Amino acid sequence: MPTQARKDAETRMKKAVEATLHEFNSVRTGRATPALLESVTVEYYGAKTPVSQLATITVPEARLLVVQPWDKTLVKEVQKAIAASSLGLNPSSDGTVIRIVIPELTAERRNELAKVVRKIAEDGRVAVRNIRRDAVEVVRKAEKDKQVSEDESRREQAEIQKSTDEHIAQVDDLLAEKEQELLTM
Repeated sequence: MPTQARKDAETRMKKAVEATLHEFNSVRTGRATPALLESVTVEYYGAKTPVSQLATITVPEARLLVVQPWDKTLVKEVQKAIAASSLGLNPSSDGTVIRIVIPELTAERRNELAKVVRKIAEDGRVAVRNIRRDAVEVVRKAEKDKQVSEDESRREQAEIQKSTDEHIAQVDDLLAEKEQELLTM
């Protein structure tokens, strides 16, 4: 049972690291990436639908996104949704495709984004620690219920801590990489 708790915790920790990476990818740097538009939704047949489900998003150049809606009647709605989003992007359309030039970031904005990225990383670390806490509780409960010996309980807790340290180190590595990407001009 405690071994299963450790395996579950490791799986959940891996997912927490992946979620943190996903959050990092949605933070705008000076480079174009389709992940920038993941949070943008468009009203489509009465439902809020992500742009990525309504259009092809390509990156032909380092600072250019091209959005090509599959339904040509949606071009104006997609353009409005991108302009209205909190991303600060100015889309332009020729009637069939939408082009979005990603402007260079100012030093001040880069520092603000670095703070946002640090907060995302801290949230990721907290998620990993919460998973550790839950797994350790399961192991301690198993020890209390005499399902495992005290030695085995300590060994499992040490393994859980080791896994926690590894996953937090992964989050820290991702943070360092993203900060480097943000702060280089």
